[in-house]
Amino acid sequence: MRILEGEGVTKYFGGLAAVSNVDFHVDQGEIAGLIGPNGAGKTTLFNLISAALVLKSGIIRFKGEKITGLKPHQICRMGVARTFQEVKIFANMPVLENVLLGSLFGTSPGMSSADAAREAAGLLEFVGLPAVSATPAKDLTLPNQKRLEVARALATKPELLLLDELMAGLNPTETAEAMELVTRIRDKGITIIMIEHVMKAIMSVCERIMVLHHGEKIAEGTPEEIATSKKVIEVYLGE
Repeated sequence: MRILEGEGVTKYFGGLAAVSNVDFHVDQGEIAGLIGPNGAGKTTLFNLISAALVLKSGIIRFKGEKITGLKPHQICRMGVARTFQEVKIFANMPVLENVLLGSLFGTSPGMSSADAAREAAGLLEFVGLPAVSATPAKDLTLPNQKRLEVARALATKPELLLLDELMAGLNPTETAEAMELVTRIRDKGITIIMIEHVMKAIMSVCERIMVLHHGEKIAEGTPEEIATSKKVIEVYLGE
């Protein structure tokens, strides 16, 4: 079953097509990758899916229902959550309260504060941050800020999670831990689309990869097909 699909998705900034007539889909339960050079339109596509930006033309559907024209908070409450290329946390709030906001905002209206706090604590355990729950978010290392953002997104109870460069800036050990976290999230029944420049990660955890270049989709396929595509090698992977 396709949990997300887009047809003819287009967005211009002035006269520049940031995303141009892109068709895409994501199957329920998969980890899909989105790659391409800087400026290819990857984060713009995430912004269009999550309604941070408004489409110029095209349509996006989530679980068969048109979400084009909805507001970001409406799409989140339908079950689509995201992280950001540049971490966006509530810097001066304790780690636990960052996640608590997601629990109270998400798809379970009327949740009690006590239940939300228990859920938030459980998610901090899941992402490996229980020991820093009282720490101001700004005092976390970058890898832990990224984990916090993932926990806050999960607190909204998404069915689809958009991960924007979760592994950027991480060392090899941290990258391996992040790859394992992505797999565990999918094992919880959450579908994932991930933008990533760390090729080892994207090739290892994704079942299918889409490649953007100058806002256009130039390739789509399994990691093996993408790794051997002459066009992808030419514009992105290199020799």
